Amino acid sequence: MTNQMGELAPPLRISEWVQGQPTTLEDLKGKVVVIEVFQVNCPGCFIYGLPEAIELSKSYSIDNVAVLGLATAFEDFDKNNLENLKALVNDRKPIGETLRSLGDQGQLDAEMKIPYKIPFPVAMDLLLKEDHPVNDIKVTDFVRSNVEDFDMYHPKDKAELLRRVREYLDSRSYTPATFELYGLKGTPSTIYVDKKGNLFDTKFGSQGTMKYTVDKLLSE
Repeated sequence: MTNQMGELAPPLRISEWVQGQPTTLEDLKGKVVVIEVFQVNCPGCFIYGLPEAIELSKSYSIDNVAVLGLATAFEDFDKNNLENLKALVNDRKPIGETLRSLGDQGQLDAEMKIPYKIPFPVAMDLLLKEDHPVNDIKVTDFVRSNVEDFDMYHPKDKAELLRRVREYLDSRSYTPATFELYGLKGTPSTIYVDKKGNLFDTKFGSQGTMKYTVDKLLSE
């Protein structure tokens, strides 16, 4: 990650805005900014993360709080892509594991579509084609940035983790630019930016604390 909490949030790296007008964090200074990061092929994003972000967007004036959606891809690149994102945003069409999981839980309408529309601007993360071979330094750096207590692991566990990370990195066709820039761990994730444009926090998973966090930032 290129900066730390409390420092100016880095610019979002976007390939295309598929809903709403293009915007930047600089444009949104003076507002609390909440960015819900999801993958199209991520059932949990649609069961937990996005519904909470949608409710949040309905609870505050757009003059005070800006909610954005950022679709990313760090796996399943054949599904987590711009074409499927547009089908989701424009026609509420889910795909892959999202379609299967929401269908099994009865959370789709009669046309097997998501029964709600995302009401805030949505963009696609910039995906950078991987053209460099995976080496030991890249594997180790990835592990250390994602596993805080890696040095305390037993040598056998270290070796196994490094092996699995190498397999994962070898399988990646693209690097999601904003996802990597903010050091996110997975999806759903939420990025919080305060009214001054500084990065306040990033959260992995849906913890039901969006409103609490926004109220805290609005009071500052």
